[in-house]
Amino acid sequence: MGLIDVGVNLTAASLHKRAAEVIANASAVGVTRNVIIGTSIDASTAAVQLAEQLLGCIATAGVHPHDAKSVSADFIEQLRSLAQHPQVRAIGECGLDYNRNFSPPDVQRKVFAAQLELAAELAMPVYLHERDAIGDQLAILDQYIAQLPAVIVHCFTGDKTALSAYQERDCYIGITGWVCDERRGFDLQQAVPHIHDNRLLLETDSPYLMPRTIRPKPKSGTNTPANLPWVLAKVAELRKQTAEELTALTTTNAIRVFSAWPEATK
Repeated sequence: MGLIDVGVNLTAASLHKRAAEVIANASAVGVTRNVIIGTSIDASTAAVQLAEQLLGCIATAGVHPHDAKSVSADFIEQLRSLAQHPQVRAIGECGLDYNRNFSPPDVQRKVFAAQLELAAELAMPVYLHERDAIGDQLAILDQYIAQLPAVIVHCFTGDKTALSAYQERDCYIGITGWVCDERRGFDLQQAVPHIHDNRLLLETDSPYLMPRTIRPKPKSGTNTPANLPWVLAKVAELRKQTAEELTALTTTNAIRVFSAWPEATK
């Protein structure tokens, strides 16, 4: 059973032009399926195009809170159109980010709520982003969560308290190479053993968050889905599970939330 990377920013400049190579390299080490993240209308469109072309890839379509300030008046209609594509399996990456506030918080909240409303209308999973905004994030999410088939907390980096709040809402929890960072990942390392078996997902968030446990240390700082086994190893260690057990349960979870992966169409 191959690993599934549920978070790859394959439209990022450092990966896009060599996307086929990136996916092939991942497959060679057992990462056989990937979720390409959409973070804006343009990036979501590009994510769909890549998912059409690359074996074992699906996509999300959404607007990241950093891009909330730049949406057009018809962005929800554009997302609704993208969501009709069979490769698109979730609305997002969407949510709130008060850590950097690249978009004004009031605009972030409005754009987030609109995407949740769309996901509820279409009965599609939601792919979440959140930094330093969990109170507002949950308050808005709670207005729609009963109508959503699944909620994926992308790149969870929080502590046991934040985990408990998301797990009370039956969210899926995505763990990245942040867990491999002995400097800033301590709280996450304490939380990981408490993630429910049937809600744990693995991701790289490539090209970001290179696992610091990789040996020998890579020459490039650009992360790729081929490094997902290092995330797997650390999570398995923390949870006292074997790599085989963790692969089986996280792959089963990913297929449950995103449905079966299609073959490439081009």
